[in-house]
Amino acid sequence: MQGNCPQCGSKIAIDDAKIPDRAFQVKCPKCATLVKFAGKSGEIAPAPAPAASDEDEVRAQMMAQIRREMSVTEVGAAGGRALVSLTDKTQAAAITLTLTRQGHQVETLDDPAEGARMVEQGVYDLVVTNRVAGTVAKGESLYQRLSRLNPEARRRLFVILVGDEFKTADGTQAWACLADLVLNTRDAGSADAVVRGVSAERQRLLQVFLDAKRRHETAAS
Repeated sequence: MQGNCPQCGSKIAIDDAKIPDRAFQVKCPKCATLVKFAGKSGEIAPAPAPAASDEDEVRAQMMAQIRREMSVTEVGAAGGRALVSLTDKTQAAAITLTLTRQGHQVETLDDPAEGARMVEQGVYDLVVTNRVAGTVAKGESLYQRLSRLNPEARRRLFVILVGDEFKTADGTQAWACLADLVLNTRDAGSADAVVRGVSAERQRLLQVFLDAKRRHETAAS
């Protein structure tokens, strides 16, 4: 038996051999929402009404979930939208293939100004560029525009810089360039494991920050 969480859309699969005769509920593994399933009898379990004393807690949990989803959408996670803007078309094709294999929806834009505008609007979760790729306005590159994003927008975005000057996955170089990951041009088409590992670690650290921020906001309210 399969179903989808009405809150976050995650797929939930249940072994048919473990399905009880009567209706039942299971917690979504991603957001902990109770999801109703019909048992073998085909009847759906009624959703339990929260007790009056629990209403504030339920409301706080819902608001916290909304804030999490608005502030970050699993940075660099597979399935997100990615923008590739590189001066070398061969490199762009190589990194596009790498990201596509990981489930990203990859777009390449010839207009750097349009790419910068869409990034600032929060359209993309991941951006791949050079430090000098394209001119947005007044001689400014897309990379320079990224460095001027507000802290919340930049924190949500996973930035990969590609160039001959970089040593792939060098943390010091990435930190110095205000990027999340740096790739040498020769590794652009074979960096699957590196991209996956760094983005997962970044998401883990970011979630720690978001959880701490949520606790602070809850305590302040």
